[in-house]
Amino acid sequence: MADLLIFGAGDIARLAHRYFETDSPHTVAAFTVDRDYRKADSFCGLPLVDFETVPERYPAQRFQMFVALSYARMNRLRADKYFRAKEMGYSLVSYVSSRCSYLTDPPGDNCFILEDNTVQPFVRIGSNVTLWSGNHVGHDSTVDDHCFVTSHVVISGNVKIGAYCFLGVNSTLRNSIVVAPETLVGAGAVIMKDTKPKGVYLPARAELFEKTSDMIEL
Repeated sequence: MADLLIFGAGDIARLAHRYFETDSPHTVAAFTVDRDYRKADSFCGLPLVDFETVPERYPAQRFQMFVALSYARMNRLRADKYFRAKEMGYSLVSYVSSRCSYLTDPPGDNCFILEDNTVQPFVRIGSNVTLWSGNHVGHDSTVDDHCFVTSHVVISGNVKIGAYCFLGVNSTLRNSIVVAPETLVGAGAVIMKDTKPKGVYLPARAELFEKTSDMIEL
């Protein structure tokens, strides 16, 4: 029996539909978005309905919800819909891939933890957290609510990540540091000490070499 509603009608919603349908006990019944953003009546072959009136067709007593949104506005947009769905009475489900190594207590609600993540013992994952594929979360670390960890991020042991953080692809966090709330870590950055709230940390970018590739002997 279909029991799940997905908020969203973009790439993440389409991926969430595939993951929930193929690797979870849930079956997706419909998608929902804000009325002003609904441009069609269906998505992925299922009904697409206005969020403002979704309880009338899919009551919270029978259906659960997953908010499938990105890190826009430092995760604030996803958090706004997370809280609104709760106000409507919906319980929010999490997805943890069967193809990751998840070795700690269950995460909070509305988490999206994809394949090839390694989450070691004694890690705590909060609510509304996305761990895209291929990350390492070291023992005794904490990822607070409303964070987005992209891909191939290394979070060493005993790291504390505050709420509303974004960690870019291939970033690295050394052990026993505190990543303050709303920190933005750019792709490839190496963080060796505590960050400042709302700090933006960017690595040096690659520069174009003066020689072309056919002038280089490998």
